[in-house]
Amino acid sequence: MIDIIAGQKGHGKTKILIQRVNDDIKLTNGTIVYLDKNNKHMYELSNQIRLIVVPDFDIDNTDMFIGFIAGILSQDHDLDKVYLDSFLTTACITDNLEYAMNKLNILSEKYDVDFVISASVDKTELSEALQEYVSVSL
Repeated sequence: MIDIIAGQKGHGKTKILIQRVNDDIKLTNGTIVYLDKNNKHMYELSNQIRLIVVPDFDIDNTDMFIGFIAGILSQDHDLDKVYLDSFLTTACITDNLEYAMNKLNILSEKYDVDFVISASVDKTELSEALQEYVSVSL
């Protein structure tokens, strides 16, 4: 499953994402990973959540990012959810959002992992196919 929290920059997407991840860690038997563009929110996350700062790994295009996600999935068979903050930045998305979402959806179905994404984009700017993934629009 893919769940998108959409809205323009500064509308509170990260706050919702952090609340969700901290609530989910109490309910899951598996592990949760939180990917971000920096470690600014490190102290807001439960210590049971693994924070990965994506730019530390020199990812510079969407395919590298998808490969990075696949590598994370291959190393943790108990992985339940992956939270992706600042998705457009961390995934190096310029104009290929639907491509990236299709790749994530394939990984989600194949490995039974949920992706919860915050994206600085208005829901109305998304294609009809991607709008189905939006659970929160700010």
